[in-house]
Amino acid sequence: MLVVEEKRKSNVVEYVILMYQIEDLIRAYNFSITEIKQKLIIPQTPSESLIPSVELWYKTIIDEMMSQKIERKGHLSRIQEVIMELIYVHNTLLNMLKDPKYIELVERATSNIEEFRKKSDLGEIHPVEVALQAMYMKLLLRLQRKEISAETEDAFDSMRILLAYLSKSYKDLYEGKLGSSDQ
Repeated sequence: MLVVEEKRKSNVVEYVILMYQIEDLIRAYNFSITEIKQKLIIPQTPSESLIPSVELWYKTIIDEMMSQKIERKGHLSRIQEVIMELIYVHNTLLNMLKDPKYIELVERATSNIEEFRKKSDLGEIHPVEVALQAMYMKLLLRLQRKEISAETEDAFDSMRILLAYLSKSYKDLYEGKLGSSDQ
């Protein structure tokens, strides 16, 4: 799907969250490509000529999920790899580049990340992954039209800003600009 691949290049954090949503939609439709085609692909595809390629893309994701045995929970290995790359950039910014702006963002978000980890029973996953899970939870709350308190919104914002900086740094890394003065 072109939109998803473009998102991977332009904003990797949005790509991960979008893929979390796609995995959950596939689960919600019980891995039925027929239902996915009728309820998602046909209504959302701008041109009828694109429907076969979008359907093939979904079939590929379904096959990957089934072969990786993540029918009920978990994420595609390709998404886990992107998360590992984000963690690498996170560690580079903190430990190698000692990026003062990023350090400040991490300090501001850490207590909110830990609070979300406890409330969501996320165990010992990396703080970057906890923040990604929090942003996905915020998306789900918005889609369900549930009210988010000002305090919770502030907590989400600290993680959103951290992830936005991390996403930009990820893109800079792939463009050979990470750590350069024109970053």
